[in-house]
Amino acid sequence: MMRLVTVLCGAIVVLTGSAAGAAGQSRLASPRAAGQQPALPDTCGWPLPLKVAGTQILNGSNQAVLLRGVNAASLEWTNDGQGYILKSVNAAIRDWHANIIRLPLAQDRWFGKAPEQNDHGILYRALVDRIVAACASQGCYVILDLHWSDCGVWGADIGQHSMPDTNSVLFWQDAAARYRNHPAVLFDLYNEPRDVSWEVWLHGGLITERPAGRRETQPKTFQAVGMQPLLDAVRSVGAKNVVLVGGLDWAYDLSGVLQGYELKDPAGNGVIYDDHAYPFKGDTAARWIVKMEEASKRLPIFIGEFGGSGGPHRRRVGRYNPDLARDDWLLHVIQTIVDHRWSFAAWDFHPAAGPTLIKDWTYEPTADFGVYVKQMLADELPRYTPSEADSLDMFPKTNAPPEDP
Repeated sequence: MMRLVTVLCGAIVVLTGSAAGAAGQSRLASPRAAGQQPALPDTCGWPLPLKVAGTQILNGSNQAVLLRGVNAASLEWTNDGQGYILKSVNAAIRDWHANIIRLPLAQDRWFGKAPEQNDHGILYRALVDRIVAACASQGCYVILDLHWSDCGVWGADIGQHSMPDTNSVLFWQDAAARYRNHPAVLFDLYNEPRDVSWEVWLHGGLITERPAGRRETQPKTFQAVGMQPLLDAVRSVGAKNVVLVGGLDWAYDLSGVLQGYELKDPAGNGVIYDDHAYPFKGDTAARWIVKMEEASKRLPIFIGEFGGSGGPHRRRVGRYNPDLARDDWLLHVIQTIVDHRWSFAAWDFHPAAGPTLIKDWTYEPTADFGVYVKQMLADELPRYTPSEADSLDMFPKTNAPPEDP
């Protein structure tokens, strides 16, 4: 019987007979259909798979892992990442030293349901494959983030909504099957749930979404799918990958999870709870820190988005009370993340999706935000000492998230 012996990073893989032929064909195949796993890759340089143990994130050698990186937006609102997405991911890894990339996606584009698509999403999925491969080959993890959905109607209202829908289940069944047990891939179930009860957040239900922002002009009633059913959809296809899930109030509030609304994951490698921190949420840095310290005592946490303006180039963001704004919110939050060794992905490695980390496509950091994140990633951040004026008092809350272009 014909035998093909391949050496992958020192490990010998033996393929026999038709298996060898299939492996060879898969490397030459045209872009794959939805649900089909990528061809057998070269695994040299790949990071070890992750799992959750208590409040810790561990790798396959049971070592604690600190994940530090950036969001790389644009595949939620475009099919091709504006031609820059792969370059951006490589710049974030090679030049900014990120070891994790959070990649926002749109379920409609994944299946080719956007009005301008006519290839059933083949090119979109192939581009995601290339990004995953670029991350893995450089020892970097990648979070596939379901960022935009459609209220259950394909192609009708592609955007950021308050909860996932029935089409989100189909997305996760397909995407999780494609990347099941890939050691570099994590799944973020849904970006920034909001305006529902914790019961609906966990289990789902019929909801009417209130307009929020320029993309939503009329209330929409649809069947929301809860975080537990989405996790179950991922596990139903055999994917044990670590999963992230954001709380309510645009992924800012984890209080319900601490009160009993945790997800159950007996068949997987665990759930990490995702917090998105911005100065317009209504809290001073000190109050946010108290909340996160409470959560981190009981939960594995990840700061999946944060951003703002700080330092000498600081700009006023949101409707602050000047009497309470003497502390530098951004630098206080950044220093806290460093001191507590919390894993994070800053928003955003794009010159137009604010708060922006980069000025333009040369990837020069912005003076009031990007420069500090780049220093964090390089372990070169000057220490910030919070002002004594900072307190647990609260800013008037605006509750408006940053918007993608």
